[in-house]
Amino acid sequence: MLSTLVLPLVALSAVSASPFTAHSNAARSVFAHSNTARSIAARSTAPVAAAWFAGWHATDGFPLSSISWEKYNTLYYSFAETTQSVTSLSLAGSNGDLLPQFVSEAHAHGVEAHIALGGWTGGIWFSSNVATAENRTAFVQTVTDFVTQYDLDGVQFDWEYPNHQGIGCNVINANDTANFLAFLQELRQNPIAEKLTLSAAVSLTPFVDAAGNPSADVSGFAKVLDYIALMNYDVWGSWSSNVGPNSPLNDTCAASAQQQGSAVFAVKAWTDAGMPANQIVLGVPTYGHSFSVAPSAAFASGEKELVAYPSFNASNQPLGDTWASAGAVDVCGVFEGPGGTYNFWSLIDDGFLTNEGKAAPGIYYRYDSCSQTPYVYNETSQVMISFDNAESYAAKGSYVKNAGLRGFSMWEAGGDYNNMLLDSIIEAAEC
Repeated sequence: MLSTLVLPLVALSAVSASPFTAHSNAARSVFAHSNTARSIAARSTAPVAAAWFAGWHATDGFPLSSISWEKYNTLYYSFAETTQSVTSLSLAGSNGDLLPQFVSEAHAHGVEAHIALGGWTGGIWFSSNVATAENRTAFVQTVTDFVTQYDLDGVQFDWEYPNHQGIGCNVINANDTANFLAFLQELRQNPIAEKLTLSAAVSLTPFVDAAGNPSADVSGFAKVLDYIALMNYDVWGSWSSNVGPNSPLNDTCAASAQQQGSAVFAVKAWTDAGMPANQIVLGVPTYGHSFSVAPSAAFASGEKELVAYPSFNASNQPLGDTWASAGAVDVCGVFEGPGGTYNFWSLIDDGFLTNEGKAAPGIYYRYDSCSQTPYVYNETSQVMISFDNAESYAAKGSYVKNAGLRGFSMWEAGGDYNNMLLDSIIEAAEC
């Protein structure tokens, strides 16, 4: 998830051979299903049309009433966070008082209500919470108690990352991945959890093993998780050496130095390790990363055409939109500079795009045919943004369909503009 941030079953009715049924903008679900059949087992193979709902944005421009419930079958309330106590979870940073209403609204619309557990800042204690048999049993109880309290349909584990330091102060252990699997196996045997939809938000490579390498065999996880959600975003950003795609669909067509990861790369890595393609959901972003790029670097010599992978001034990070952090001390006590992210709606509000999602007058635009992602550039402010638009979402939706993936999930529901991105990926995935 974004570093500035950062689950009872609804049965699905029969769907067509395509991952997605035909839909309209009227009040109907992209997956026709009834919220009266929640007793059916969760181990469904039905497609997933999902998004994360950031609880803290409910009071900052995106309340529950703004969700287009009829276009989803799953929403993840983000986040419940781990704590130092294996017996408790925290909703302190995510407007937790809203969770009961979120669940009620989801069920009223026939949508599965999941809790996303962890996140970039919320997984500090995952490792210690599953480190021993005693702790794993206690954590199973904690999770199932939480699910029961809030009448949830599923849990998504967003551990960033087992045996690999994420934010900087996470507890880590060489046996994290093995312990995580042991916990999930015990959780799945619980009479409450056996009926839940269990998923995990994961990086582009499989969980790190005890030797520090991507695991060669994740088939055990495939047996206990309904699916994984590939976080195919933040591939390039302010930490990179050049401007690059936030969410590349493909990078096998790029030069070796520019192959930092992509959806195509990630699906191959996970399927090679034993995760079936139909248990993979593609995570797609509604935001982009900004960079300070001088015109001499942005344009091809003597031309006004944007070049690929230009250099940027890392000491002059653009602030980003009103949802981006302006800079603050993180949970580890380390000061982090401006987030520099722009949600899709803010690209329109801030004049980079028109209301139709096209480049605004005076804004330079480039669409990279390899990564299948767009860029915009304001020569006056010298701000370049790598983002996703309707065209790149359509490319991702087509890939979901053609690769036989389980579906998609957007980070985040509130980042879209008039469902422009959401409608594009749904339409492409069901064609």
